[in-house]
Amino acid sequence: MPLFVRGDVSIYYEQRGSGFPLLLLPPGGMNATISFWGRTAFNPVEIFANDCRVIALDQRNAGSSSGPLDMNDPWGAYAEDQLGLMNHLGIQKFHVLGCCIGCSYALNLIRRAPDRVASAVLEQPIGIDEANRQVLPNAWVDWAKQLVQKRTDVDMAKLEAFGKRMWSGDFVLSVSREFVRSCSTPLLVLPGIDLPHPTAIGREIAALAPRAEVLEPWKEPADLVPQTVERIRRFLRSHTPA
Repeated sequence: MPLFVRGDVSIYYEQRGSGFPLLLLPPGGMNATISFWGRTAFNPVEIFANDCRVIALDQRNAGSSSGPLDMNDPWGAYAEDQLGLMNHLGIQKFHVLGCCIGCSYALNLIRRAPDRVASAVLEQPIGIDEANRQVLPNAWVDWAKQLVQKRTDVDMAKLEAFGKRMWSGDFVLSVSREFVRSCSTPLLVLPGIDLPHPTAIGREIAALAPRAEVLEPWKEPADLVPQTVERIRRFLRSHTPA
């Protein structure tokens, strides 16, 4: 089982294909794992292995990955895992495709290392709006109930403190509107259409970011999905360094 290990952190990952690297940041909330890609409108692990060197991972404390809870900078800890994995694989520059919470991870990764992300695809970004403000900040609860059963070094009080720290923000949680407004990385945004992935959040990201493109509709009806995949493929190709 391929693992990137650094101190107390162990990140499970998979690689497929060859070519310019594409890092996949999965959906699934706090339980974001490679397997969740099989539940999405299209599976980039399989689809883009013909175009890129695809790197997929289970996020920290999800699936086969584990690590401590960073109470000071939860979002930053995930970014360090992602960058650490790229360093481990000898990859300097790469594309990113994130889905759901993976979009928030992707934006924070760009904030931390803007010179390393060639472009990013944001598929149905999560975000806080008036409709979900009472619900989405509790997105950590199910993950915490599962993790406390597996780990003897954490309890619900610590997990609650971590979860509330991570989910108590606004907008996309991991970065500010001011950052997105200043983000020069090319973005392709596929807005969501449900409560956790508000359409307005995706559209706002695309409106704020100076080099963003927006694609909608993109997954319903289902016969749009092949066209969406081709659009993503063209977008990645157009921003792949020579």
